[in-house]
Amino acid sequence: MLEEFKKFAMRGNVIDLAVGFIMGGAFGAIVSSLVNDVIMPPIGLVLGKVDFKSLFIDLSGQGFKTLEEAKKASAATINYGVFINTLINFVIVAFVLFLLIRAVNQLTTKPTPPAAPTEKECPFCFSKIPLKATRCPNCTSQL
Repeated sequence: MLEEFKKFAMRGNVIDLAVGFIMGGAFGAIVSSLVNDVIMPPIGLVLGKVDFKSLFIDLSGQGFKTLEEAKKASAATINYGVFINTLINFVIVAFVLFLLIRAVNQLTTKPTPPAAPTEKECPFCFSKIPLKATRCPNCTSQL
């Protein structure tokens, strides 16, 4: 059983999957930084100097001014600003994956031209015969 597992783990597909998983995690971190540090600050500035990470709804009714205060008090909050950041992360990752899969599909699936026909139909008995035949082997008609 150990030998069988070793064969399974060393196959190309498993190693490719592991590399893809690690690269995906690193790519996710890059996209998160892009959204949090590059995309959202200008959007927040345009919308009136809003930091999306600090947008929340206080469900406790105690009137916390910042999300950090609400978290320290263990108050129930809806953190819709963090959700907006996560949603933008998802859209960017999904779009990049779409482009990547589209490019891979275009590289791997090349349309094959249809094979040249090797047979024709006898006009008398409608059976299949070789293209170079001058007489039908089934009905013996001259072609």
